[in-house]
Amino acid sequence: MKKYIILALPFAVALLIALPSYAQKLNKLTGKEKKAGWVLLFNGKNFTGWRQYNGTEMPKNWIIEDNAMKVFTGEGKNPGQGSGGDIIYSTKKFKNFELSIDWKVSEMGNSGIFYYVREVPDQGIYYAAPEVQVLDNVKATDNKVASHLAGSLYDMLPADPKTIKPAGEWNNIVITVKDGRVTHVQNGVKVVEYELWTSKWDEMVANSKFKSFPGFLEGIAKEGYIGLQDHGYAIWFRNIKIREL
Repeated sequence: MKKYIILALPFAVALLIALPSYAQKLNKLTGKEKKAGWVLLFNGKNFTGWRQYNGTEMPKNWIIEDNAMKVFTGEGKNPGQGSGGDIIYSTKKFKNFELSIDWKVSEMGNSGIFYYVREVPDQGIYYAAPEVQVLDNVKATDNKVASHLAGSLYDMLPADPKTIKPAGEWNNIVITVKDGRVTHVQNGVKVVEYELWTSKWDEMVANSKFKSFPGFLEGIAKEGYIGLQDHGYAIWFRNIKIREL
């Protein structure tokens, strides 16, 4: 009897150690998160709340796959050619918030996460909204500029590339916006920090590709939609949740 208990003990310990990895279910909130005010923007089953930017329905090149939202190269397109599939969570505009998203890219993948999105007819989602870069840092064609790497404030502030996991693996980004102060935390490490609507922000815009974008020159909105980009590559998003501050 004693011998049986001794043999079973390592298994029991291993099981207890493994249990925490199953505590957080995909696209679900824990009781603690609910009490803290977190809400899901993606239920893991369908696109409730989401639609095409400047559209009324979900684009055809988005599907649900492996408990994630997946965008892929549209029919008749080549990798790198978006199919007009940029999307927004249109149920509500957000002002001060903490947004957490898990994302995964295919090889050479390129996409973006946007906040404070405002819809402008005949313009892209990037026209007047800050972009947090999603990228395969190793093989993407847009990996030559530091501020174009994953987790960066696109074309303005670079994120530490050592914080990123390679194509095919899941990454997490937490974007916190409070009264204009913004941080990007990538896989648990703060990689970018900046402040909107300041002279420093204006200087960064002036030194970026957005210097001639009327949407940026008019000024970033004080609230807006959360958006995801279709850049013509296979990208997956899951565990999309937000907490208003």
